[in-house]
Amino acid sequence: MASLFEPFTLKDVTLRNRIAVSPMCQYSAHDGVINDWHRVHLGALARGGAGLLVVEATGVSPEGRITPGCLGLWNDEQAHALAPSVQVIKNAGAVPGIQIGHAGRKASANRPWEGDDHIAADDPRGWETIAPSAIAYGGGLSKVPHEMTKADIDRVKQAFVDSAKRALASGFQWLELHFAHGYLAQSFLSKHSNHRTDEYGGSFENRSRFILETLRAVRAVWPENFPLAARLGVIEFDGNDEATLSEAIELVRQMKANGLDFIDVSMGFSLGKANIPWGPAFLGPIAARVRREAGLPASTSWYISTPQQADGLVRDGSVDLVMLARPLLNDPHWPYKAAKELGVENPAWVLPAPYAHWLDRYRAA
Repeated sequence: MASLFEPFTLKDVTLRNRIAVSPMCQYSAHDGVINDWHRVHLGALARGGAGLLVVEATGVSPEGRITPGCLGLWNDEQAHALAPSVQVIKNAGAVPGIQIGHAGRKASANRPWEGDDHIAADDPRGWETIAPSAIAYGGGLSKVPHEMTKADIDRVKQAFVDSAKRALASGFQWLELHFAHGYLAQSFLSKHSNHRTDEYGGSFENRSRFILETLRAVRAVWPENFPLAARLGVIEFDGNDEATLSEAIELVRQMKANGLDFIDVSMGFSLGKANIPWGPAFLGPIAARVRREAGLPASTSWYISTPQQADGLVRDGSVDLVMLARPLLNDPHWPYKAAKELGVENPAWVLPAPYAHWLDRYRAA
């Protein structure tokens, strides 16, 4: 039986524990390039003791960013700027990962604290969005996207491939494809956003095509000895949950057959009015089912906050890794405190020596 502080090995990569830093958008880049804000943010999280650190959703193309402040990997300048932070993550004892994606119809948005809505049409900071079908998400994200041509589809798939190559050149050892949260890949899979009548729409096979083709193309350039993961929205909470989840599990099986090593279980967010049952670790049972029925190592996130919750999900076999975001923003040293609460012998070992020495020496004070 595994536990939260046991190592996890996948391919040639070993994590020191089962705690993973979930990709957290900072919306603070300029032209997709990392800056001092990100460097301090990532360094602090890496030193905190997590086993895996996945850098925020990073756009594979300029129009693939969620906001103008999102990171990018569509040019070499962005890749070169990331490399020093990758080394900082490694030096701190964590495995460096990155999530690459395309925001689709949810792109060209203001930052969350500036409205979290689409940038106005007359604002030069914005751009035209693209999607499988010309259907707006709704609410504040009201732009009607351009329906992608096959040439657009091929271009975006190639952008994923090129970004994967740059991620590897930057030193990342774990790559996650963002196929969730109502962004472009999820929009191809969801019946709510995909009304196409060609080979990319209609049947489950057709709606899965973009995801599988993109996965195969990336797998061809991502080394076999490094894990290739995907975050997938497996449920929409739209009243058709069993059908959606069953389709998603079949898709994960096919993704595994096409080279996927790890699945990060999340939600679709293809609808603005989903009936999401928010609560502690509420995706845990869903992740457990995906892991069991698809036969693939898995993680999940959302409202996992206590060490006992995280450890329990690993111990009962629901997940292999626990993805944490807000708990680590609140306290980058959450892993150290979790180790103490869970009775791990010498809990300070999860910290770098300049912290561990003093915290261990005076931990009874």
